[in-house]
Amino acid sequence: MQLAKRLEKIPPYLFTEIDRKRNELLERGVDIINLGVGDPDQPTPNHIVQAMHEAIQDPRNHHYPPYKGIKEYRQAAAAWMKRRFAIEDLNPETEVISSIGSKESIHNTFLAFVDPGDYTLIPDPGYPVYRTSTIFAEGQPYPMQLRPENGFLPNLKTIPQEVAEKAKLLWINYPNNPTGATASLKFFQELVDFCRHYDILLCHDNAYSEMAYDGYQPPSILQIPGAKDIAIEFHSLSKSYNMTGWRIGFVVGNSLGIKGLSQVKSNVDSGVFKSIQKAAMAAFSTTEEDLQSLVAVYQKRRDIFIKGLQSLGFPIKPTLASLYVWVPVPQNYTSQEFVTLLLEKCGIIVPPGNGYGASGEGFFRITLTVEEERIYEALQRMKDAGITYV
Repeated sequence: MQLAKRLEKIPPYLFTEIDRKRNELLERGVDIINLGVGDPDQPTPNHIVQAMHEAIQDPRNHHYPPYKGIKEYRQAAAAWMKRRFAIEDLNPETEVISSIGSKESIHNTFLAFVDPGDYTLIPDPGYPVYRTSTIFAEGQPYPMQLRPENGFLPNLKTIPQEVAEKAKLLWINYPNNPTGATASLKFFQELVDFCRHYDILLCHDNAYSEMAYDGYQPPSILQIPGAKDIAIEFHSLSKSYNMTGWRIGFVVGNSLGIKGLSQVKSNVDSGVFKSIQKAAMAAFSTTEEDLQSLVAVYQKRRDIFIKGLQSLGFPIKPTLASLYVWVPVPQNYTSQEFVTLLLEKCGIIVPPGNGYGASGEGFFRITLTVEEERIYEALQRMKDAGITYV
């Protein structure tokens, strides 16, 4: 018995390795503060849970769902996009599809569009699935470096013409994981123009669109006139409504992009449980006041982290969005060396920046999904261990 050779090209998933280390330390009795995975620690809002209770009692919801999602859910997703981003013309039949969170639909998009040898333009650092899914599809990942001096935006001018001409997909993710960076509509226009010129499907992973602070509202790529000609956008209810375990999201935009994704999905999964789709429809009705009360929890945690790390000399500023703080490692350390130090000296788990790509070297990522008292405890452990930036 032998594994497929493609698996030799794919490292263990970053958070699988983090979980392994955490479990080893827990078995040794170490009090671990896990700042690794962006899994909201707050419960799913009650009105969503109640909607699920009601839906699951209805036997009509117990059968196979439509592969692309029930009609009511697709209509509700289109209506949410209209309310949130003023996007008027999404067709629920051809330009909206349900997804099992974002990870599944992201992976299936690669299978739908990438042939062996095709390039994919992916952010570096970036969500690891962009790279591994390229490999599964036998494509060639081309990393677009996200550097602090450029606001963690890719410089499209550095992409070689011969690469752009062979590229099938270009992936962006703003608000960004792992850097927390944001992008303007002006930059989105540059992306749309670039992808239209080279006939590339522009894929915007917008999973953190509602995780924004200080009054900032992240945009949609589909707000750019004509973007729907070459772009699709991925949304997930996981972070916005504390629904990571529910596995529900949607993809909207270019009809060919949706068609390709639908063709893959209909052959590899059977859609999202109808009752979860009904609960997600209730999530879309969450009031702005209630949503902001959820976001305020993360904003306060962000402020505690930023102030505490600044007091230890780390040169960071508050990010406007996402669930993460992207922190430079102290001088004379690699990313891996520093996260190992935090683990061994402080019992703190954080992922190294280079786990998200070579350009992430020199950074580590902190998640905001732990309670305030644990944040203070983590900062105090660092202080007690003499861990500072300089």
